Amino acid sequence: MFIFLYPGALIKSLALYTTIYPGVEPYLNDWYRSVRRQTDQDFQLWVGLDSLTIEAARGAIDEDVKAIWVAAVPGDSPAEIRQRALAKIVEVSDRVVLVDSDDVLHDSRVASARKALQSSDLTGCALRLVDEQGSDLGLTLGLPPHARPEDVMPRNNVFGLSNSAFRSDLLQRCLPIPSSVTLVDWFLATRAWLYGARLSFDAVVRMDYRQHGANMARVRPPFTLDQVIQDTERVRKHFQFLRAAAVKECMAERLAELDKVAADIEAFHRDVILQPSRLDLYVQALKVVEMPLLWWSCVAHPSLSRMWSG
Repeated sequence: MFIFLYPGALIKSLALYTTIYPGVEPYLNDWYRSVRRQTDQDFQLWVGLDSLTIEAARGAIDEDVKAIWVAAVPGDSPAEIRQRALAKIVEVSDRVVLVDSDDVLHDSRVASARKALQSSDLTGCALRLVDEQGSDLGLTLGLPPHARPEDVMPRNNVFGLSNSAFRSDLLQRCLPIPSSVTLVDWFLATRAWLYGARLSFDAVVRMDYRQHGANMARVRPPFTLDQVIQDTERVRKHFQFLRAAAVKECMAERLAELDKVAADIEAFHRDVILQPSRLDLYVQALKVVEMPLLWWSCVAHPSLSRMWSG
């Protein structure tokens, strides 16, 4: 592992972090141009490198990117790559804005995150769903009307690695990220919630969220049978990791709520996922359920809880 600091760089109090990985190259130009268009440019750009060199990343962007580069060690998992970078960032910056390198920042993204972090420990913003070419799909991921982040957690997530921002003192408490965690964004956000952090969410769209075949968390209905099966397994593991990583500083009532939701997910797995005929009925029922676009909303949707014992 090495860190490359471009000549003359100064560490600034706000960091903007992303990870670049194989397959994201076609989107890097759009992403970096949106970084350059930010109305607030008083930040330090950090880039985690997953199986790519600095030269390859710069070549894909076609510019001499001014960044602090954090390279993975051979064998690093995606969680370990992000852990290496974030552990460094929280040592030198007091705010961290997270973005995905296949998405596009609206011009106000950094400025709005900086303002929100004056009164919040963790903040997020709405995302507009776009296709691979960047065309608007007419859908927005965000909180339901009049809801707070606390109203959808811990069952669902609205704080992704593309639309969230942390105060570094909170993010440091949420680290380390276990090496086998796959849902890094939800793990960090749920730990923040367990600690009783001040959460906020901006209903204004500040990001374009690109939908393509490599998306792990697909949020657009209709949901397929295979997707429900795969997502359920990811959600089960998410709760298992959280419970194993729980510490005494977590709020007792929120740990109890976490356990309650985890038990409901296990009942859903037992009574629906492992029962082919009932699983088919569940997937068909999802097609007529009205739901806001939230990450992992297709797993054990509460409106269909009559289908499992809970």
